Amino acid sequence: MKEAPDEELMAAYRGGDAGAFEILYARHRTRLFRFVLRSIKARAIAEELYQEIWMRVIEARASYAPKARFTTWLFTIAHNHLVDHWRKRGLTLVALEGEDIASASPDPADQAQARESLERFAATLEALPPLQREAFLLHEEGGLSVAEIAAATGSNEEAAKSRLRYAMAKLKAAVNDG
Repeated sequence: MKEAPDEELMAAYRGGDAGAFEILYARHRTRLFRFVLRSIKARAIAEELYQEIWMRVIEARASYAPKARFTTWLFTIAHNHLVDHWRKRGLTLVALEGEDIASASPDPADQAQARESLERFAATLEALPPLQREAFLLHEEGGLSVAEIAAATGSNEEAAKSRLRYAMAKLKAAVNDG
């Protein structure tokens, strides 16, 4: 069942196959956690929200119907949970927690330049308007298409496409400005 599509695995899980859930969790845990972590500045809160999102998946299994890709459904749940979190706290801006990623080059100058580019990228991502940042993260971390981003966020495709395009342009400019 390892090679089964996500939608079949979710249907199997809905039918009581706990092993199918384990496969889905293993496939999507890293991307989903990165999406949550980059949407919420505090790691402890991100970890808590991440677990709550998986609990919502478990709770919603009985009503799952493959109308879209499983990842669209999963990231829609994540989006809605994050929106609820932000509303409860009156937050309008989410942030990227800094990461220490070094260049593969052994040259210290190359590593310093790569680190500066990453810092500019992270600062620009953090400064993006929330809707643009979310579109970018859903695309990059969730692997969602423009249509799936629109479905996950409850917007139309043109809005999702525009948000993603503006985010990509700003992030590209930030990295290339060095």
